[in-house]
Amino acid sequence: MHDDALTAPVDETAAAALTKNGLRMAVVDPADDAQAEAWLHADARGFHDPAHSDALLGELRASQPLQRSVGVYDDGIAEPGIPVATVAAWPAALTVPGGQLDSWAISAVTVAPTHRRRGVARAMLESELRVAVAAGIPIAALTVTETTIYRRYGFGPATWSTDVEVDARRVGWDGGEAPGRVQLITRDGAIAVGSTLLEEARRATPGDVQVVGHRFGRIFGAPSEPEEQRKRRFARYDDADGVTRGLLVYRPTQEEGDFTNFSVDVLHLVATTDDAYRALWRFVLSLDLVGTVRAFLRPVDEPLRWLVADPRRIRTTEVREHLWLRVLDPVAVLSARTYAGPGRLALRVADPLGHAEGAFTVAADASRAATVTPGEQEGVPLLEVPVDVLGSLYLGGASAVSLLRAGRLRERTPGDAALADRLLRPPMAPVLTTWF
Repeated sequence: MHDDALTAPVDETAAAALTKNGLRMAVVDPADDAQAEAWLHADARGFHDPAHSDALLGELRASQPLQRSVGVYDDGIAEPGIPVATVAAWPAALTVPGGQLDSWAISAVTVAPTHRRRGVARAMLESELRVAVAAGIPIAALTVTETTIYRRYGFGPATWSTDVEVDARRVGWDGGEAPGRVQLITRDGAIAVGSTLLEEARRATPGDVQVVGHRFGRIFGAPSEPEEQRKRRFARYDDADGVTRGLLVYRPTQEEGDFTNFSVDVLHLVATTDDAYRALWRFVLSLDLVGTVRAFLRPVDEPLRWLVADPRRIRTTEVREHLWLRVLDPVAVLSARTYAGPGRLALRVADPLGHAEGAFTVAADASRAATVTPGEQEGVPLLEVPVDVLGSLYLGGASAVSLLRAGRLRERTPGDAALADRLLRPPMAPVLTTWF
C-alpha cells in the first residue's frame, strides 16, 4: 500500500495556479488541532451538514492521520483559518476481477459558494491525480454527489447499484433452507465479526473498495450518534461447520400510528457464500410485524428476485452509478485484472491530462491473466476510447457495445466492441457496497 502518498507535500503546479487568484493551498497537519478541526468544519459546511458535535469531531479526528487532507485558503476573508475549499484522499485497495490493486480514494471535495468559478476544483482534482501518479498509484476512485463534474478530469462511472423495496408480507419465500443458522448478536459482536468478514467479502467483490478509518465504525452506528446506534440490529450467519459467513445490519422503524406495522432498512448485508446470502435474506423477509423491507446499494443483478415466489413484490426504486474510476497507468491497471478467456484487444486511449495517453495491447492467455504492452498491433481488435470511458469499461460494469452505440467510443472493425465485452465482462456485475 502506498502510505507514503499521505505525506506528499502540496502540489506546486496547483498551488501556483491558485496563488494567481489570491488563494493559498496547504496540506493540513493532522496533529494541529485548530487547523484539522477548521478543515472538518469546512467539509461539513460544503455538504450542508449540521455543525459537527464534539463527539463526531473526535471520531473524525481519529481518522485524519489515515488521509491526506488539503485546504484552499483565502487570507483576505473574515475567518482566514477556515478553508474555502477541501479535498481528502488516501490509498485504498480496489477489488478488480481476479485480484486487487491500490487506488487513490478521493473524497470531501467542496468549494465554498463565495469562491466558485475561480479554478479551485480543477486545481484540487488535477493536483490529486498528480500526487497519485508521483506515488505510483495506478488508478483514482471516488463517489460523487454531482455527476456532471468529474468526466472532465477523466473519471468514468464504473459500477451501478440499486435500492430495492420488498413487500415482505406478500413476496413469499421460494429459496429453500440453507444449512447452518442465523443468530442475533450485539453491536460489539457485529464489529468483531465484521472486522474480518467485510474485508473477506470485499476481496471477492469486483468494484468494492477497502473501508478505511471511521467509515468502518459508521456501518454499525457511530458512537457520536447514540440514538441511531440504538436503532440498529445485527445478525450473523454461521455455516454447518460453525464458521461465520454472513453479517446483517438492519434498522426497524415503526410506521406512524400502528404498533403492529414496521418497516426494516437493510443497511448492510454481507455474505461470503451463497448459503449465507439466502439465509440472511430469508431471515429479514420473515421478521414478525414487518410489512416493508428496503435495501440500499445492492448489485444491479441482485439474485433476490429468484428466491421469492412473487418477484413483482420487489420494486427497484433507483438505479444509479456509484463508483467512478480514473485510470492513470493503463499497463498496471489492465495487468491487474483477469479476463473471461484467451484473446487480444488493443485500446487507443485519449487523455487530455496526459496520464493515460497512448495505445496498449492486452493479450490474455488460457489462465485468464494478461500481458499488457504499449502500442497496438495490426489485425488486433481495437477500441478508441477517451480515458473516462476506459474507467467505465475497466471492471466490466459498462458494455462496450452500448458505449459504441452511444458514440462514446469507436471500433477499428465491426465486432471489436462485442469482442471487448466478451473479454471484459465478469460473471457478476461489479458493485461498491459503501460510500466514501
